[in-house]
Amino acid sequence: MDWNHYRFRTLWTLSAPAATVYGALERIEDYPLWWPQVREFTRLDDTSGIVTIRSLLPYDLTSTVREGRRDRETGVLEAGLSGDIDGWARWTVTSLGDHGCLAHYEQEVDVRKRLLRLLAVPARPVFRLNHAAMMRAGRRGLAAHLQAV
Repeated sequence: MDWNHYRFRTLWTLSAPAATVYGALERIEDYPLWWPQVREFTRLDDTSGIVTIRSLLPYDLTSTVREGRRDRETGVLEAGLSGDIDGWARWTVTSLGDHGCLAHYEQEVDVRKRLLRLLAVPARPVFRLNHAAMMRAGRRGLAAHLQAV
């Protein structure tokens, strides 16, 4: 087992229409406005930028995000990541009819940040909890953001 390899899956049920949620998720430069753990996003060009995230643990992760698949019709947004974490992330937004939508988040990454690699075995459960806390806060933040706009 590679202790520095992670796969994450998260489901967000949101009361907004799928097209509205997709529109919010495709504007990664706005994530810091509603997702507290996304500290900064700096656009490099039309399809890439640098993101800095920090959840409960006292460390920042900085990676370059490069747009991959962007398919509004199927609700898919994919991006490649390189830097402190290397890999990919994908949102798939599907309609639940009158009940809003489901935003399915998938991420598969390898940790490159030295300290996190050194702590990979003893701290792995804590790292996973840290990610889960970040995702819960992101869901709450997006729900509030969508109600405000």
